[in-house]
Amino acid sequence: MKVILQETVQKLGKAGEVVEAKRGYYRNFLEPRHLAVLATKGTMKKRDEDMEALRKKAQKAHDEAVKLAESITNLPILKMTAKAGDGGKLYGKITSKEVAELIEKSVGAPINKRDLKISGDINVLGTYSVLVKLTSEVQAKCELEVEPEGGRHVAHESSEAKA
Repeated sequence: MKVILQETVQKLGKAGEVVEAKRGYYRNFLEPRHLAVLATKGTMKKRDEDMEALRKKAQKAHDEAVKLAESITNLPILKMTAKAGDGGKLYGKITSKEVAELIEKSVGAPINKRDLKISGDINVLGTYSVLVKLTSEVQAKCELEVEPEGGRHVAHESSEAKA
Protein backbone atom coordinates (compact mmCIF):
# COMPACT_ATOMS: atom_id res chain seq x y z
CA MET A 1 0.00 0.00 0.00
CA LYS A 2 1.19 3.51 -0.79
CA VAL A 3 1.63 5.93 2.11
CA ILE A 4 2.86 9.51 2.47
CA LEU A 5 5.46 9.93 5.19
CA GLN A 6 4.74 12.79 7.60
CA GLU A 7 8.16 12.50 9.24
CA THR A 8 11.43 10.87 8.24
CA VAL A 9 11.40 7.17 9.06
CA GLN A 10 14.71 5.35 9.16
CA LYS A 11 15.12 2.73 6.40
CA LEU A 12 11.84 3.83 4.78
CA GLY A 13 12.16 7.41 3.56
CA LYS A 14 12.12 11.14 4.23
CA ALA A 15 9.18 13.32 5.19
CA GLY A 16 6.91 14.07 2.22
CA GLU A 17 7.91 11.02 0.19
CA VAL A 18 5.38 8.53 -1.16
CA VAL A 19 6.58 5.03 -0.32
CA GLU A 20 5.29 1.48 -0.44
CA ALA A 21 4.63 -0.04 3.00
CA LYS A 22 3.08 -3.32 4.12
CA ARG A 23 -0.43 -3.07 5.50
CA GLY A 24 0.50 -4.36 8.99
CA TYR A 25 3.51 -2.06 9.25
CA TYR A 26 1.34 0.92 8.38
CA ARG A 27 -1.55 -0.06 10.65
CA ASN A 28 0.54 -1.11 13.68
CA PHE A 29 3.51 1.26 13.54
CA LEU A 30 3.25 4.21 11.15
CA GLU A 31 -0.38 5.26 11.66
CA PRO A 32 -0.52 5.15 15.50
CA ARG A 33 2.66 7.26 15.72
CA HIS A 34 1.37 9.70 13.07
CA LEU A 35 4.39 8.98 10.88
CA ALA A 36 2.41 8.37 7.69
CA VAL A 37 -1.03 8.71 6.06
CA LEU A 38 -2.61 6.72 3.24
CA ALA A 39 -1.85 8.06 -0.24
CA THR A 40 -5.33 8.95 -1.51
CA LYS A 41 -6.23 11.57 -4.12
CA GLY A 42 -7.00 14.13 -1.40
CA THR A 43 -3.83 13.52 0.60
CA MET A 44 -1.71 13.52 -2.58
CA LYS A 45 -3.19 16.90 -3.58
CA LYS A 46 -2.51 18.32 -0.11
CA ARG A 47 1.04 16.90 -0.23
CA ASP A 48 1.67 18.58 -3.59
CA GLU A 49 0.41 21.92 -2.22
CA ASP A 50 2.57 21.56 0.89
CA MET A 51 5.63 20.64 -1.18
CA GLU A 52 5.10 23.68 -3.43
CA ALA A 53 4.79 25.95 -0.39
CA LEU A 54 8.02 24.48 1.01
CA ARG A 55 9.79 25.02 -2.33
CA LYS A 56 8.70 28.67 -2.41
CA LYS A 57 9.80 29.18 1.19
CA ALA A 58 13.18 27.54 0.51
CA GLN A 59 13.68 29.67 -2.63
CA LYS A 60 12.87 32.85 -0.69
CA ALA A 61 15.31 31.90 2.07
CA HIS A 62 17.99 31.13 -0.53
CA ASP A 63 17.46 34.49 -2.26
CA GLU A 64 17.74 36.32 1.08
CA ALA A 65 20.93 34.40 1.92
CA VAL A 66 22.46 35.33 -1.47
CA LYS A 67 21.58 38.98 -0.89
CA LEU A 68 23.13 38.88 2.60
CA ALA A 69 26.24 37.13 1.23
CA GLU A 70 26.69 39.91 -1.31
CA SER A 71 26.44 42.57 1.39
CA ILE A 72 28.97 40.73 3.58
CA THR A 73 31.37 40.25 0.67
CA ASN A 74 31.10 43.93 -0.31
CA LEU A 75 32.00 45.12 3.19
CA PRO A 76 35.26 47.03 3.51
CA ILE A 77 37.87 45.46 5.78
CA LEU A 78 36.29 45.20 9.23
CA LYS A 79 38.40 46.77 11.95
CA MET A 80 38.49 45.74 15.58
CA THR A 81 40.68 47.11 18.35
CA ALA A 82 42.10 45.17 21.25
CA LYS A 83 44.67 45.63 23.98
CA ALA A 84 48.00 44.29 22.82
CA GLY A 85 51.41 43.92 24.38
CA ASP A 86 54.90 43.89 22.92
CA GLY A 87 55.18 41.97 19.68
CA GLY A 88 51.49 42.45 18.88
CA LYS A 89 50.25 39.66 21.16
CA LEU A 90 46.73 40.33 22.44
CA TYR A 91 45.71 40.21 26.08
CA GLY A 92 43.19 37.42 25.63
CA LYS A 93 41.57 36.38 22.36
CA ILE A 94 38.93 37.84 20.12
CA THR A 95 36.09 35.33 20.02
CA SER A 96 33.86 34.33 17.14
CA LYS A 97 30.96 35.87 19.09
CA GLU A 98 32.64 39.29 18.96
CA VAL A 99 33.33 38.89 15.24
CA ALA A 100 29.72 37.82 14.61
CA GLU A 101 28.46 40.90 16.50
CA LEU A 102 30.73 43.16 14.41
CA ILE A 103 29.48 41.66 11.14
CA GLU A 104 25.90 41.85 12.44
CA LYS A 105 26.28 45.59 13.13
CA SER A 106 27.83 46.15 9.70
CA VAL A 107 25.14 44.39 7.64
CA GLY A 108 22.14 44.75 9.94
CA ALA A 109 21.19 41.06 9.87
CA PRO A 110 21.63 38.38 12.52
CA ILE A 111 24.77 36.25 12.19
CA ASN A 112 25.30 33.10 14.25
CA LYS A 113 28.78 32.68 15.74
CA ARG A 114 28.69 28.99 14.82
CA ASP A 115 28.45 29.91 11.14
CA LEU A 116 31.88 31.60 11.16
CA LYS A 117 35.15 30.01 10.10
CA ILE A 118 38.11 32.19 11.00
CA SER A 119 41.60 31.56 9.63
CA GLY A 120 43.42 30.76 12.87
CA ASP A 121 42.95 31.98 16.44
CA ILE A 122 42.70 35.73 16.81
CA ASN A 123 45.33 36.24 19.48
CA VAL A 124 47.79 38.43 17.56
CA LEU A 125 47.41 41.74 15.76
CA GLY A 126 46.93 41.37 12.02
CA THR A 127 44.48 40.59 9.26
CA TYR A 128 42.28 37.50 9.32
CA SER A 129 40.01 35.93 6.72
CA VAL A 130 36.47 35.19 7.90
CA LEU A 131 34.16 32.78 6.08
CA VAL A 132 30.44 33.08 6.91
CA LYS A 133 28.38 30.01 6.04
CA LEU A 134 24.82 31.28 5.62
CA THR A 135 23.29 28.09 4.17
CA SER A 136 24.71 24.83 2.89
CA GLU A 137 25.12 26.41 -0.57
CA VAL A 138 25.72 30.10 0.23
CA GLN A 139 28.91 31.41 1.81
CA ALA A 140 30.44 34.86 2.13
CA LYS A 141 33.98 35.95 2.81
CA CYS A 142 35.28 39.10 4.47
CA GLU A 143 38.46 40.41 6.04
CA LEU A 144 38.99 41.37 9.70
CA GLU A 145 41.86 43.56 10.77
CA VAL A 146 42.81 43.58 14.45
CA GLU A 147 44.51 46.81 15.53
CA PRO A 148 45.93 47.83 18.91
CA GLU A 149 43.95 50.23 21.07
CA GLY A 150 45.18 53.76 20.58
CA GLY A 151 46.44 52.99 17.08
CA ARG A 152 49.96 51.91 18.03
CA HIS A 153 51.71 49.22 20.04
CA VAL A 154 51.62 50.04 23.72
CA ALA A 155 54.80 49.09 25.52
CA HIS A 156 54.61 48.01 29.13
CA GLU A 157 55.69 50.67 31.54
CA SER A 158 58.45 49.59 33.83
CA SER A 159 58.15 50.10 37.57
CA GLU A 160 61.03 52.63 37.43
CA ALA A 161 59.18 54.84 34.95
CA LYS A 162 56.13 54.98 37.21
CA ALA A 163 58.18 56.22 40.18
